[in-house]
Amino acid sequence: MLNVGSLNEGIVLDHIKAGKSMDIYKYLGLDKLDCQVAIIKNARSNKMGRKDIIKIEGSLDLVDLDILGFIDHDITVNIIRNSEICEKKELSLPHTIKNVLKCKNPRCISTIEQELDQIFILADEEKEVYRCKYCEEKYDNIQV
Repeated sequence: MLNVGSLNEGIVLDHIKAGKSMDIYKYLGLDKLDCQVAIIKNARSNKMGRKDIIKIEGSLDLVDLDILGFIDHDITVNIIRNSEICEKKELSLPHTIKNVLKCKNPRCISTIEQELDQIFILADEEKEVYRCKYCEEKYDNIQV
């Protein structure tokens, strides 16, 4: 059995769908941070069968919860202090996401003006549909 050391202060992202941890690592920009990160892929889980886990040493401000909620709002975010879980954060679909998706409409201003932020607004929470802020191009069933 694999044993990864415990955190004294940090964040544990648990219940990540198996195989999605590297996507989350990339979208959260964890490769650009100067902190320790442990990724556990395909861990056994009674609830999910298999799951991924990411352990991040440092404070919660290292993680953008909106991006995390967009990628998978079923992920559990555990805040660790003094080697104990002191708080759990619940994720939800963010109302606005910025610079995660790129608009596929070739006539959209955001594809022409390269300095313009790519902004998408949640149009239908039940169906998880987002629309481009500028041209209203629809994105649904997003699998980042």
